[in-house]
This record gives sequence, C-alpha cells and structure tokens, in this order.
Amino acid sequence: MRSLLDIQRKLLPDFLTAMQKRYDILRYIGFMQPVGRRSLAVSLNLTERVLRSEVEFLKDQHLIEVNSSGMQLSDEGKDILEKLESVMREVMGIDIMEQELKKALKVKQVIIVAGNSDQSPWAKSELSKACAAYMKSLWTGNNIIAVTGGSTMTEVANMLSPDPANEKLVFVPARGGLGEDVQNQANTIVSRMAEKARASHRVLYIPDQVSNEAYQSFMKDPIIKDVLSLIKSADIVLHGIGDAMRMAERRKTSPEIMEVLKDGEAVGEAFGYYFNENGEVVHKVKTVGIQLDDLHGLKNVIAVAGGQSKAKAIRSYMKRAPASTVLITDEAVAQELIKG
Repeated sequence: MRSLLDIQRKLLPDFLTAMQKRYDILRYIGFMQPVGRRSLAVSLNLTERVLRSEVEFLKDQHLIEVNSSGMQLSDEGKDILEKLESVMREVMGIDIMEQELKKALKVKQVIIVAGNSDQSPWAKSELSKACAAYMKSLWTGNNIIAVTGGSTMTEVANMLSPDPANEKLVFVPARGGLGEDVQNQANTIVSRMAEKARASHRVLYIPDQVSNEAYQSFMKDPIIKDVLSLIKSADIVLHGIGDAMRMAERRKTSPEIMEVLKDGEAVGEAFGYYFNENGEVVHKVKTVGIQLDDLHGLKNVIAVAGGQSKAKAIRSYMKRAPASTVLITDEAVAQELIKG
C-alpha cells in the first residue's frame, strides 16, 4: 500500500488531493448530520461553489442523502467512510508520524487521529473515540481504572459502551477534584464511565488542593483510605494534559503561586504538577491521590490531549512521562512535536 501511494503522489497528485477533500466532507457530515451546505462550507473552509460540486458528486455516487433537514450519510457512505479510515492514515502519513513520535518520546505507543481538536469538533470526537477503543482493548474483566478530571475525559466517557464480559470493572478518580466545574470533575466522570460501561465506581469527595493539616486529617478517614487503596492499585491510569496557566486559573490559584508559575515559565500541567518546557517541575499542588512517581510502576498509562494550542504543554509533560505511556493525540499536535 505504501509503495502504491508513493507512485500515486508522483503520477496523480490531484487524485490524492481530491480523495482527501471528499474524505473530510464525508467525515464531517457523518459527525454533524444532518448538516446544511453553508455550515459545512464554513466548517471545512471551502467555497459554496466548490462544495456544491463535491456534494453533487457524492450524491451521484449514492454516498450521501440530501433532504430538507440537511445532508447525511447513506448506508453505502458509512461503509466507504469506515474503509477509508486506514487508507487515509497512510495517505496523510499518520502511521509514519506515530512511529517517529514513539521513538522520539521513548514511550510505549503513540496513537494519532487526523485534524486539530482546537478547530474541529469531529477531531476531538475522534480523539475521545480512539482513547475509548484503546482503553477497552486493555480490559480483562477485573480492572481498576483511575481517571483524572477535565473536558477531554468527559468526552471519553461519552464514547464508552457496555461490555458484558467486563462487568467487574471499577472506575475511580485519580485524585480529589472538588472545586472544579461539576461536569468535568473526576468524580462525575467516573460515575458517567461506569454508567456507560455498566460497571461500578467509587468517588473521592475531597478538594483538588489541600493543606498539610487537611491532608493528615483526610488520611485518617477509613472511607477515604479505602478509596485511596483502590486508586493506588489501579491497572490503568487515564489522564489529560493541561495548559499550565489555564489550569491555574481554573483552580483559582493564588496571585503568589501565579507569579511562581510565570517566573518559572510553566507551560504544562498533569496530576497537579506544573512543568516548564524542559519538563522540570515548577510547582506542585498538594493533592490526594495518584502522584507523578506512582506512574512509573504501572503498565498502562494513557495520556490524552489534542489541539495545536496544547503542543507545548504536551511536549513538556512527555519529558517526564513513564515509558509505559500511550499518548493519544491529534495530527496538529503530532506535527508540532515532530518539529520540536
């Protein structure tokens, strides 16, 4: 397949360009259906004249259906789109980028989805879908899965589905998370994941940031100790990677610590640790739950983050990531990481 694609690039470059364009159109329709022509043109940055021509072609090939509510994929269109996925990965060189990044980052695996999550809702959807699929491939029926908070984890939760063979799964929050937006708190997310997967879950109702005195007090509570024991026994850890300053603002960080982060040129955040571009820890939030050092003893650590704006944050964290990490990201980030 690779040699054939290389020949096509030389002899029929317009063919690959047209295939890429039609693939993007089918993909976007599949995600947004039913969708109007004007909305589709704006989202894909195409003129209405160009899009009209492409839509007519796809309609003539019986790949889409057009009615008063908008465009949607036909059954044949869904089938073609599914078959195109693996082909387009090679056309766009995604499989090569995955291997390059795996070697450069010295991690277990890199999974890349097409697009830029900052600009395309379907790219973020594909990111979450890829994460859900990979996580499910690890389930053996009796796993403990620790999950952090964040909007990306919320999207992953929505992509899960029941698996009768894995009803003994237990989802737990990787750390305390009260004080954040309720929808994106780890407790809410593990509850949603358990509901979607028809599994069980435990919660950890303590703040994301605690004082030393509060920490010692929490450690005496038998219920909290029981949940922490489960967290520390996790088979799989699933986490996001945040932009340092955005995360600090979301946590309502004090002006004094904000200055520490600015002076230290923090760019990335994970598990309450803030990193500069060299991967050095600039500041650490006192949290209850999984700590960075705990990751190095785990076989399955899944880091999920996408969008070109997060490239620096992802690069900074990956310099500290354990070798067991599987990075799931998008094409825009991958290109930035390879450049760096």
